[in-house]
Amino acid sequence: MFLQRTVAVAARRAPVAARFATRSFTTSIVRCEAPKNPSTPNEQAAALAGTAEKKIGHYKVFNEVKGEEDLFGPGAAPGTVPTDLEQATGLERLEILGKMEGVDIFDMRPLDASRLGTMEDPIMIKSAGDEQFAGCTGFPADSHGVAWLRVTRDRPVERCPECGSVYKMEFVGPQDDHHHHHDHHDPALEEPKTFADYIKPEYRYR
Repeated sequence: MFLQRTVAVAARRAPVAARFATRSFTTSIVRCEAPKNPSTPNEQAAALAGTAEKKIGHYKVFNEVKGEEDLFGPGAAPGTVPTDLEQATGLERLEILGKMEGVDIFDMRPLDASRLGTMEDPIMIKSAGDEQFAGCTGFPADSHGVAWLRVTRDRPVERCPECGSVYKMEFVGPQDDHHHHHDHHDPALEEPKTFADYIKPEYRYR
C-alpha cells in the first residue's frame, strides 16, 4: 500500500512531457534597395521612392544640364500626385539633381572654424551673388553668440566685432554678371555707414 502511494505521488510530481512539439517560426524580410549611385531618371525616381524600380518621364540629369531650359521636370502621370523630382523647376530642381548625385551646388557646409581669420589669411566665403551673409560664432566654435556679417563684391572683407575673426568673400558667379554694374538702370541703394567706414583703409584692406 505504501509502495503504491509512493509511486502515485512520484508520478504526479514528474514533469509532464509536452504532447506537441514546439514549432519554430522564422521571419524573412525582403528589402528592395534602390541603386546607390542613381544616374538615370528611373534610378533616381526609385531612389527617392525607396523602391527597386520606378518609371518616370525623361528629363535631363545633373551632368546634362547646360542651361535654364534643361531645368524642367517631366510632370506626373495623370491622376497621380507629382513628386519634387517630377515637378520642381529652376534652382530647386538643380539642387535636387545635384543631391541625387552627391553634389551640393550651394555648398551648405559650415565655414572653417578651426582657426581665427586674419587680414593676411582670412576665412573665405564663396558667393555666387553680389552679397553674402555669414554667421560667426568665434574661435573655438561657439565661443560667443552668432554675429552676422555682410560681405559684398564692393567690400569683400569684414571683421567680426566679437572675436576679431576676418572673413573675405570670393565671388564664384559668372564673370559677365551685369547685375553688379546696375545696367538695368534701377536706383542703386546706398550702403548704410558703420563705424568701419571711419577707419583708415589700410587697417581694413592690408
